[in-house]
Amino acid sequence: MNKERLMQVLVAPVITEKATRLAENYRQVTFRVLTDATKREVAKAVELLFEVQVDRVQILNVKGKQKRHGQRLGQRQDWRKAYVRLKPGQDIDFGDAA
Repeated sequence: MNKERLMQVLVAPVITEKATRLAENYRQVTFRVLTDATKREVAKAVELLFEVQVDRVQILNVKGKQKRHGQRLGQRQDWRKAYVRLKPGQDIDFGDAA
């Protein structure tokens, strides 16, 4: 896999209450990823960028919500989310990055 591609696979971390609970209880970190990213690419990208060992990756597609702007209907973009489970003893802390 190309290192340039791996650097672009992870778009942003997802920081929500559910994602925080998963990180505390199950060592899972949640990321927003490219819509054409594969599980293998996500695992390699996390290992490359954060220097941790990945145990498992689950990916799901999130459908964009329909929104109204006055009388006009619009729709937000569809996106892809990845749940990355880390091996025991591994940790990614987003609190330090500010």
